[in-house]
Amino acid sequence: MSNLFIVAAPSGCGKTSLVESLINNTTNLCVSISHTTRKPRAGEINGTNYHFISVAEFQKMVNDDAFIEHAEVFENFYGTSKKLINDNLDNNIDVILEIDWQGAHQVKQNLPSAISIFILPPSKEALELRLKNRAQDDELIIKKRMLDAENQMSHYSEFDYLVINDNFNAALADLESIISSSNNLSKRAHLSLEEQSIKHKKLLKKLI
Repeated sequence: MSNLFIVAAPSGCGKTSLVESLINNTTNLCVSISHTTRKPRAGEINGTNYHFISVAEFQKMVNDDAFIEHAEVFENFYGTSKKLINDNLDNNIDVILEIDWQGAHQVKQNLPSAISIFILPPSKEALELRLKNRAQDDELIIKKRMLDAENQMSHYSEFDYLVINDNFNAALADLESIISSSNNLSKRAHLSLEEQSIKHKKLLKKLI
């Protein structure tokens, strides 16, 4: 039985790198490629990183109810195609959605069986340093991303599982554990929202 996984995190938490490594280490697992109206960044390929479309094309897909979720982020639109997800699930391929908490909420409304995972940084300071080290954004954008991160992190309690990305390999192992034991609740119970909220009580208090 195939599963739909939601992986959300503030920008700079390492979500994309973790998911890429997860895909490389896991069979019958893919990432759903989102549609977006933002311009491609250096090195991004249409149809591989995103489906880059115009605002008019995006709006038509919204009107045609073609998205399982869609949202506006930093003045750009992002959406997840229902057809692309269903095609993979029908072929017994697990699907990962890299989306924010708003998108996760929409997906959960449409598909309550979806398994949601939220990735948190080890601290606000570490997150800001990672954003600066990427050298993709200026100071103003980084400040906006930090404010957005605080907003996103406040919704961690709406997810099924929490992963703390302090050490990349450890975080990857946690993700692999959730994915590989998706049909065995007992094997991934230690990463559940309830257990992680108790274990990382002090961290959560500082982040939120």
